[in-house]
Amino acid sequence: MDAMSNLNWDDDDAPEPGTGEPGADDRGADRSGDRAGGKPGEDLDLADFHGMARLIERMHRRYLDVVRVGLSKQGVEDIGPVQALMVMLIGEDELSVRDLMERGYYLGSNASYSLKILVDAGYINRAANQRDRRTARLQLTDKGRELWEGLRRMEQAQAEALVRNETEVRDLKASYRTLRRLDRLWGDMVRYSCLDFD
Repeated sequence: MDAMSNLNWDDDDAPEPGTGEPGADDRGADRSGDRAGGKPGEDLDLADFHGMARLIERMHRRYLDVVRVGLSKQGVEDIGPVQALMVMLIGEDELSVRDLMERGYYLGSNASYSLKILVDAGYINRAANQRDRRTARLQLTDKGRELWEGLRRMEQAQAEALVRNETEVRDLKASYRTLRRLDRLWGDMVRYSCLDFD
């Protein structure tokens, strides 16, 4: 069976600390005690966190380059990687503009600009609501679906190159859980202005 088919992205299946499984915190018992009675994260190497934040920033730019190469291989020259990622977000769904903005964390002006490019190029249909343009329904056209399928094949090839056995499946799932937690943390810090530097 393909290792990728065993992926389950739920956050609830994290390995228990001290089990020795990839993704588990094998310093578990001691760190759990620290969290209960000491200062959380006191054993954290700040250089690792700083490096991870910079890596995320760099990976985003590199991923846009990968998508740009994928577009070139498909002969797509009328949109860029940012618009292609919007096509990926819509996929087989029918979304409102508001839903798309929430999924992709887009700013209003950026989303409107990219959507105009995609509509003009024939990749999406936009059924406007006369009362509120943000509730317009977005759906891929046949041209958009063809692009989406090509980008999905590109992602599948990347996944198969990255994940080749069960250990790498577990490693990828652990990485995904950590990134999800970081995304929630950063989201909460922005949403509730809980930036505490003390």
